[in-house]
Amino acid sequence: MNWTLEVVVLPVSDIDRSVAFYRDKVGFHLDHDTQNEHMHVAQLTPPGSGCSIVFGDLPAQRAMEPGSMKGLQLVVEDAQAARQELLDRGVEVSDITVLDERDGGTGTFFGFDDPDGNTWAVQEIKARAAQPLIPEGAGARDWAG
Repeated sequence: MNWTLEVVVLPVSDIDRSVAFYRDKVGFHLDHDTQNEHMHVAQLTPPGSGCSIVFGDLPAQRAMEPGSMKGLQLVVEDAQAARQELLDRGVEVSDITVLDERDGGTGTFFGFDDPDGNTWAVQEIKARAAQPLIPEGAGARDWAG
């Protein structure tokens, strides 16, 4: 039996601001932004990911303090290019840190924070260029694994 992690609840203080940040600046795909008189929930997926983030104003989504999620991790095939892409979109990012060059790049990281202070690490794994975990164009919203 497979157990797949497909959604992570991200605590935010402003849903619309967070949608704009993750969609327009970080480049996540907006899967849905559902709003009615009872609730507002949005789900976004990083390109190539089988796991999405979701935030909203339902009780379970408000159980954590906005900005309290620390150390979420994304993986890219080229940290320099990913970092530059975020800089070009206006995201403040840290310098690149190389922990160990002998491992083919898996020790290469940089990070960024969202507007609430949730923190992200971005790790380079060069093998993702040849062997992505999820086929090109698929994501949590349409991946049937």
